[in-house]
Amino acid sequence: MREIRQLNLGSCRQKQLQTWFDSDLGRLLAEQEAACLKSRIATLFGYHVVQLGLPCKDQGLLAVSPARNHVVMGDGGDGPGIDLHANCHNLPFASDSVDGMVLPHTLDYALDPHQVLREVERVLIPEGKVVLCGFNPWSQWGLWRLLRLRSSMIPWCGHFFSGKRVQDWFSLLGFELEEMVYLHYRPPVSNQPIMQRLAFMEGVGERIYPMFGGVYVILAVKREVTLTPLRSKWRIKKRVMPTAAEPTTRNGIK
Repeated sequence: MREIRQLNLGSCRQKQLQTWFDSDLGRLLAEQEAACLKSRIATLFGYHVVQLGLPCKDQGLLAVSPARNHVVMGDGGDGPGIDLHANCHNLPFASDSVDGMVLPHTLDYALDPHQVLREVERVLIPEGKVVLCGFNPWSQWGLWRLLRLRSSMIPWCGHFFSGKRVQDWFSLLGFELEEMVYLHYRPPVSNQPIMQRLAFMEGVGERIYPMFGGVYVILAVKREVTLTPLRSKWRIKKRVMPTAAEPTTRNGIK
């Protein structure tokens, strides 16, 4: 079981995610995610924006970014939409060289999520932004995952970190949270007619229990730490003992 889980969380997960996002349930979630992510990705300015992973090949998330160069990085085999093949645990970018990063479910299926975030912090420029989405364990999706605890199938074999936990990781790395939103309040039912009848749950969830959406989206900024030098305080010491008369301008002129 451990070998299967490692396989699903390793380099093969991208192809598996794309297959799952082609299902009825996956397409519904992909539409909601794209609408939420694109409005945040549109704020990623600069020269270089990188997306780590391509779980849904038809979303075209980076197209809305005004940045000059867009790079979609994949860690699996060849496939459409991938510009660069590399390991997200060891990014092939120089430090402080990327203006924005997009992580669509990247932490959910990474072997070492902490290392991925450390690499994101390393390559981002100061004041660079990261947009991330992940499955929320405190939701009907999280409950469904618990009921299928031994499942090795996508998406249930992922980590499902809470948004608050990921926010704490960002804070430890010097990021500041700008926004966290939740979406998709329907249960993960694959039957399309049932999903359509449950569409009312989206509005109800946003109003009554907004933190229990199946997916969260985080927008965070890497803050630049500036060191302000401490200036020594100059004080004129009071003279205690009288000294010899000091020459003045008047004494030096005859």
